Amino acid sequence: MSSLSPQPLTRRSHVVELYSEAPLPTARGTFRVVVFRDRRNQQEHVAMVMGEVFGQEGVPVRVHSECLTSEVLGSLKCDCRQQLDRALDLVTARGRGMVLYLRQEGRGIGLGNKIKAYALQARGLDTYEANRQLGFPDDLRTYDVAADMLRLLGVRSVDLITNNPLKIAGLVEEGIPVRGRIPSPAAHNPHNVDYLRTKRERTGHLIELFGEDAAKAG
Repeated sequence: MSSLSPQPLTRRSHVVELYSEAPLPTARGTFRVVVFRDRRNQQEHVAMVMGEVFGQEGVPVRVHSECLTSEVLGSLKCDCRQQLDRALDLVTARGRGMVLYLRQEGRGIGLGNKIKAYALQARGLDTYEANRQLGFPDDLRTYDVAADMLRLLGVRSVDLITNNPLKIAGLVEEGIPVRGRIPSPAAHNPHNVDYLRTKRERTGHLIELFGEDAAKAG
């Protein structure tokens, strides 16, 4: 695997810098883990890269927001861990692509506020109503960091692994050509099916439910 170049393909100011990189053996194979540091707040974001991506078109990319509750604690309230696993599986199967892991817990409101939102959801509010009750918009995430990471990795265009049209629009607005979308079926269960349905109905997520309860859920 060739070394990743920190040189951008387009002339834009960068909010992140390529800070460190190394090969990372995993159960799926060897990735190159690349750490980017936000110049504004020193927050670190990660790219898991497989294969040659510099100067390439249609690179499979997942822009993934950190979700400690599902990915570490095993929460069933969302499908974030399964989305991350599927993206890494897809990149591995194709032998090329990346997952950008952004530190945007709780759609950008942070872990503590996310848990406050969970408490409100336990009292009957949906995920967006809970955010608003706490004084936040539906989604605080931005895509300037992801766009900079892609530019610094030399990616010319992406096939985005997502069900979220706002991610596509966000990257395009930041100047990243999105050549296509790769759907990612949602893993639903009794604890997250209302959450997934709300995302589909309220914010246009292109969610495909699967499993034995899909007909009941959708």
